[in-house]
Amino acid sequence: MKSIYVGVARLGLHIPEARSLKDKRSHTRGLVERIRSRHQVMVLETDHQDLHQRAELAICAVSTDVVDLEARLQRVSDTVHRTWSGHILGWEVEVIQV
Repeated sequence: MKSIYVGVARLGLHIPEARSLKDKRSHTRGLVERIRSRHQVMVLETDHQDLHQRAELAICAVSTDVVDLEARLQRVSDTVHRTWSGHILGWEVEVIQV
């Protein structure tokens, strides 16, 4: 039986110009959709839902090839760094074998 790998990246964001939750969503929505459509991964907001200027996203991918999985998450990181206009507070990746 072939191994399955699950990769989870935690992305911390600061949105200094957001003055409301609606502002925050308008800033993060484009990034979330861009990540989902370009990289075929799942994206969830996992923390700071009640704060205007902070967001934490979890980006999840599954593969039978750990090298492919790590490369896909690296491409997600590259997309975030190229296209996000706010501050990136953190990027942590964990890969587990199932």
